[in-house]
Amino acid sequence: MKKSFTLMSLITVIAVLSFLIVSATPVKASPAMTEEKAMHPRIVKAIDALEDAVAYMKAAPHDFGGHRAKAIEDSEKAIKQLREALKYREVRDRK
Repeated sequence: MKKSFTLMSLITVIAVLSFLIVSATPVKASPAMTEEKAMHPRIVKAIDALEDAVAYMKAAPHDFGGHRAKAIEDSEKAIKQLREALKYREVRDRK
């Protein structure tokens, strides 16, 4: 029951974040980025949680009923998009 609940929780998080998915380039830390991270600690925590979930799924001895590969892919895309969200103001201010 607990494994099923944990998997469903992970899938729910991924589903909620999946609508944000787009390609993104790696983010370099800047003063504006540091400030954004301080202003949005929940986004930083979400990135950390997703990175931990990806590492957990990659190391898991099973494939979560065939969902592991897609869950990893979607989680990695969500991480990229959340990083883009954190750098939004930096990009906006340059325009």
